[in-house]
Amino acid sequence: MTRRYVVRTYGCQMNEHDSERIAGVLEADGLVPAVTEADADVVVLNTCCIRENADNKLYGNLGHLKTWKDGRDGRQIVVAGCLSQKDRDGVSRRAPWVDVVLGTHNVHRTAELVDHARRHGPITEILDESVVDDHALFPSALPARREHDYTAWVTIQIGCDNACAFCIVPAVRGAEASRPLADVIAEIEALAADGVTEVTLLGQNVNSYGRDLARTARRAGDEVQLRPMFAELLAAAAAVPGIRRVRFTSPHPKDMRTETFQAMATSPGVCRHLHSPLQSGSDRILAAMHRGYTAARYLDRLGEARRLVDDLAVSTDIIVGFPGETDDDFAATLEVAAAAEYDYAYTFVFSPRPGTEAAALTDRFVDPAVTAERFQRLRVVVERSALAKHRARIGRIEEVLVEGPSKKDPGIVSARTGQNKLVHFAAAEPLRPGTYVTVEIIGAAPHHLTGRFEAVVALPRHRRRIPVLSG
Repeated sequence: MTRRYVVRTYGCQMNEHDSERIAGVLEADGLVPAVTEADADVVVLNTCCIRENADNKLYGNLGHLKTWKDGRDGRQIVVAGCLSQKDRDGVSRRAPWVDVVLGTHNVHRTAELVDHARRHGPITEILDESVVDDHALFPSALPARREHDYTAWVTIQIGCDNACAFCIVPAVRGAEASRPLADVIAEIEALAADGVTEVTLLGQNVNSYGRDLARTARRAGDEVQLRPMFAELLAAAAAVPGIRRVRFTSPHPKDMRTETFQAMATSPGVCRHLHSPLQSGSDRILAAMHRGYTAARYLDRLGEARRLVDDLAVSTDIIVGFPGETDDDFAATLEVAAAAEYDYAYTFVFSPRPGTEAAALTDRFVDPAVTAERFQRLRVVVERSALAKHRARIGRIEEVLVEGPSKKDPGIVSARTGQNKLVHFAAAEPLRPGTYVTVEIIGAAPHHLTGRFEAVVALPRHRRRIPVLSG
C-alpha cells in the first residue's frame, strides 16, 4: 500500500523551505501527502530552537505522537531541524520511540533514513556541517513540494558568521556559505518556466551573500573584490523573464550597502520592502548583543535607503527585556522606533535560548512584569507609526498578489502589495491565488489595508510550464 506522510513545520522561512524539500524527497521515494495525521504513516516534526520553551513543546508533541504511533503497525516519527541539530542524541534518549533524528545539514537524506529505520530500527544522523559532495550544501537537485505554485523560496546562502548574543543560529546552521550566482539564477529561471512569478531569496544574512565566494576565489589566485555580491544577484534575479516580484530575507543592518539600495531602486521587479532588524535602540544593549552597529548608524543607513528607494516600506524586529536593559535603554529604543517610522514591526519579549551567551546572563534578567509593561509601550509606538503609514495610502491604486480567502472571512480576498502589506477586499468573481489585480485603498488599520477591487492585471505570456526541481 502507498504510504502517506505529514510534515509539521516550526520556525522561520528557512525551516519552511526545508520542509518543502523534505516533502519533495519523501514523494520522490513514493510517499504521498496524508489528508490528516490519522491517515499518515510518517509524521515529520521540522523543529525550531529559537524559543526557550521549544524543548517542552517538542517533547510534549512527541508524547502525543507515541499514542498515534502505537495505534497502527508501521507508523514512523521523524524529528528534523534546528532543535534536533542542537540536542543530537538527546532526542532519542528522551523519546526512544522516535524512528529518525536528522539535523539541518542532511535534509537530502530524509527518505533514506526513513527506509533504514523501517528495516533496521531507530537511527540518529547529525552532520556537523554540510557536505558539498553529498549535495547537502545547496541541494538544487532535490525536489521540493511547494505550498503554492505562484511563489517560491530560493536559498542563496546558509549559515551565519555573526555572533549575536541572543541567537542560536550559528550553532545549528553553521558558517556562512553562499551558493554560486549562476546556480541561483538557473533555479529562478526554472521556477519561472513552471509558472512562478514571485521568488523570495533566503539566507541568514543575505546582504553578505558572496563574501565567502570572493574569499575562496582570492585563495585560488583570482583577482576579485572582497565585497558582497548581493546587489548583483538582486538585479539578475529581477531580470529573469516571467519573474514579477523579488523579495529577500533576512538582511543585517551592519552589512547594508549603498549598491543594494541602488539595485532596489533601479530594478522594477525588486519589491520596495526592506526588513531591517533593529533589535534595540540602545547603543549599550546593541554592543552587549554584538550587533555591530550603533543606533545612529542604523538610522543613517535607513535614511539612505529611503532617499534612494522611492516609496520604500520598512519593517523591523525589536527585542524587549534583553538582559541588563534599563529604563534608559528602553527609552532609547522607543526614540529610535519613533524616528524610524516603521511600516510594521515584529516585537518580541526576550527569550533565553539555551546555548547562547545571553541565556547565561541570568543575574541580569529583567523582571517579567517590567518587560511586559515595556512591550505594551513599544507596541503603541510602532502601531501608531504603522497606522499613519497605512492611512497615507488611502486613495492610491495598488497592484496586489492574491493569496486566497481571508482566514477570518472566506468571502473576503486577502492579497499582498509589493511592499508586503496585507490588503483585504471583496471581489465579484472568484480570484485564483497567484493572480495579480489592482485595488483602490479605501481603509487602513495598523496591520492591514482595505481595498476596492479594480481589475485583473494581464501578465505577459511566458514559456510553457515544465516540471521544476527547487533547491
